[in-house]
Amino acid sequence: MNSVLWIVQVLLGAAFIFAGVNKAFRYDYARANLPWVKDLPRGLTTFIGVAELLGGLGLLLPALTGIMPWLTPLAAAGLALIMLLAAGFHATRREWSAIAINMVLLVLAAFVAYGRSAIVPL
Repeated sequence: MNSVLWIVQVLLGAAFIFAGVNKAFRYDYARANLPWVKDLPRGLTTFIGVAELLGGLGLLLPALTGIMPWLTPLAAAGLALIMLLAAGFHATRREWSAIAINMVLLVLAAFVAYGRSAIVPL
């Protein structure tokens, strides 16, 4: 189970770091590739990107370094919450494919949160 959790953590971490960097630091790229970005203020898009970037780093760094490893399940729970809110936002816009992606990421993040807090703590 530890190996499965590590695989999911690394994949989720990479996905959220990539998405966060694009939203936080590559606004023009995000605006061109994500249809919802042009309808939100730039500051909110940057905030979302920073939250995703920090969450992705939180999935990996505490677990890898052993420094405050209790932050890993909290980061996973925070990312699950972000995906729940994102799904609600996309539902108001009727962006069904985005909701499907949000739900997959939510389930994986919840799996890591539960797995690292109850099944195989770090």
